[in-house]
Amino acid sequence: MPLPPVVYLDNHATTRVDPRVVEAMLPYFTEEFGNSGSASHSFGKTACDAVGQSRDAVAAHISALPREIIFTSGATESNNLAIRGVVERQQRQEKKSRAHLVSVRTEHHSVLGPLQRLAERGCRLTLLDVEPASSDRAGWLDPEQVANALCDETVLVSVMLANNEIGVVQPLSEIAEICHDRGVILHCDATQAVGKLPVDVSVLGVDLMSFSGHKLYGPKGVGALYVRSRDPIVRLEPQIIGGGQQRGRRSGTLNTPGIVGLATALELCVQEMSDESIRLAALRNRLWTGLKERLGEVALCGPALDTKDAHSDLLRLPGNLNVALGDVDGEALLLAMENLAVSSGATCASNDPGPSHVLLALGMDADLARSSLRFGLGRFNTESDIDVAIESVTAGVKQLRQFGSKLGG
Repeated sequence: MPLPPVVYLDNHATTRVDPRVVEAMLPYFTEEFGNSGSASHSFGKTACDAVGQSRDAVAAHISALPREIIFTSGATESNNLAIRGVVERQQRQEKKSRAHLVSVRTEHHSVLGPLQRLAERGCRLTLLDVEPASSDRAGWLDPEQVANALCDETVLVSVMLANNEIGVVQPLSEIAEICHDRGVILHCDATQAVGKLPVDVSVLGVDLMSFSGHKLYGPKGVGALYVRSRDPIVRLEPQIIGGGQQRGRRSGTLNTPGIVGLATALELCVQEMSDESIRLAALRNRLWTGLKERLGEVALCGPALDTKDAHSDLLRLPGNLNVALGDVDGEALLLAMENLAVSSGATCASNDPGPSHVLLALGMDADLARSSLRFGLGRFNTESDIDVAIESVTAGVKQLRQFGSKLGG
């Protein structure tokens, strides 16, 4: 008897490419396969035009200028280019190694990693705390913390817009105002927010912003970095050199099919965002209610589902749910649920057996953090998927609890 299909609820890790995106990309693999840098013939010109049109579209959807968009291999590269690019240029020009950097304990490892590398090379790094697990705003960063951390040597602040584990949305516009008053550059990892929330760089006030195609129903291997070109101009030290593409800011032959896919995926997300947000929030709430009813003691990790910020916007991504089950191991539970694809802890750090650094930063103890499951709901999920998830988690938890009680007995 064939096994039932696996329900995919791990859309914070990656998303299925929308068939409409695939359709837009296909000609650039087999028919219009030219190198966008080869302007001497029609194949290259067609590719160059496709990249230009995609750059225009991506810029428009975040209220940027086309020249402010650098295409990369994904958000990890974008984060490295932004963080290391700012600091290394400052160090090269001013011959200073003691630059002060500010970020948050709950950032993604692709932000924390380059920051730590710079700290090892002489920079001073401050990582800020967030609201604790007991708060309705768990994971939220108080802008006053940023203000208090800045000093004359501070050159860069990096704060993500929406957290990849607990879905909390940070007050970037308030943080930007604080940074700009002090002449400090603000970088934002918006990987989980672009395509899911309205993102306008002029409203947010960020100087640099990273995002990736595969988080918004586009292809893997392509992303972008917004780099402010006015009031003030932000200049970066290139991290990949050799060909001089993209005004020398990021060398390498451009991934034309991927760039077309990124632009198409972002356009679809923007068009469908309003209805999709309402639908995903309803599915997420159905999942939360079902787990509580079936399992009783379930702790919500991150902000309360109905908490709003000062602008009356919800403080949590509509498709995010992270729960701690208390007396079961999250990794063991994943193995017990063969028909459900979810994450325990941060997917990009799944080779690290320790508990989630994000949940630990909320003040949760290690055992409770290890019992967590992260659900990422997306475009292709349905009510029946949610019902399967409720049944699967309930059965898995009860099985592990029964096994644990027998061992204890």
